[in-house]
Amino acid sequence: MADLGPVKSVADSDATLARHASYAPLGFWAVVHRENGKTIGFCGLKPGAAETPIAGTLEIGWMLAQPYWGGGYAREAAAASLAWGWANRCEEAIVAITARQNVKSRGLMERLGMMYDPALDFAHPQFAADDPRRDTVTYRIERP
Repeated sequence: MADLGPVKSVADSDATLARHASYAPLGFWAVVHRENGKTIGFCGLKPGAAETPIAGTLEIGWMLAQPYWGGGYAREAAAASLAWGWANRCEEAIVAITARQNVKSRGLMERLGMMYDPALDFAHPQFAADDPRRDTVTYRIERP
């Protein structure tokens, strides 16, 4: 959660789950470790938030528990999410956002073939004006 905000309260978590349920058939799906069956994070597609420049676009996102960073799990889950999006949706592009400082997520976006789109950078309204996570960058991938 280093670049996504603090750990959510139970009420905030419930509200997030309800919001994602309303996106069906989109939403973030559980990422489950094949060998041990543990849920290690989430990944999926959702509509871009209304109060941002990506409103109305298809957005990919992911988050994994720290012990699973660098193991290829996020890339595998994100690639599967992109493939599902191309097969089941008609959008011409999919975007991803992250804090400018989040070098690891930006690297994954690039490994997925996404291109940085500086025209869509914005100050994320979820964060205070002096929070470095407010400086948000956008990556984009066109339909293959």
